[in-house]
Amino acid sequence: MSTREETIPDAMLAELCRRGEVSAYEQLYQLHGARMKSVAWNMLKNREDAEDAVQETFVKVSRSAGGFRGNSSFVTWVFRILVNTCRDARSRAGRNSEELPEEMAGGARANPVLVVALGRALEELEPRYREVFLLAESEGFTHPEIAAILNIPEGTSRNWLYEAKKALREALKEGQ
Repeated sequence: MSTREETIPDAMLAELCRRGEVSAYEQLYQLHGARMKSVAWNMLKNREDAEDAVQETFVKVSRSAGGFRGNSSFVTWVFRILVNTCRDARSRAGRNSEELPEEMAGGARANPVLVVALGRALEELEPRYREVFLLAESEGFTHPEIAAILNIPEGTSRNWLYEAKKALREALKEGQ
């Protein structure tokens, strides 16, 4: 894609998706696909399920792009669909995998005990705390973005992240 296409503003990307422009979906995937897969993996803990969730999200976005109201950024709206898709997949599957994404494999080799302990501690968190923690700490979303993705107030996002970190600290202390 050209440099011009790589800088399509959010509102224009939304409009092109509403029109069903394939290039807009390619742009969306090129810009955000890796992050979407990472969010999905963090929620589902299985590479194939994560890829399926991202693909299903694109199908849902293509079907409902006309209903995008612009109350948040288009990309935030897409991530909200992804999170809901992952929640649904997690409910249907009821299973977890110990598979690590390629990005984490190097860190796991460096300190596998810490990775396992953190993974277990994350699994013990309430789902709402885990989601906020992963979106903030693993994916780098800001509290306003998390609030929009999860459809919660920004203050709630901040509070849940605080509670998640507190619970993780306690769980890791107990595991020593």
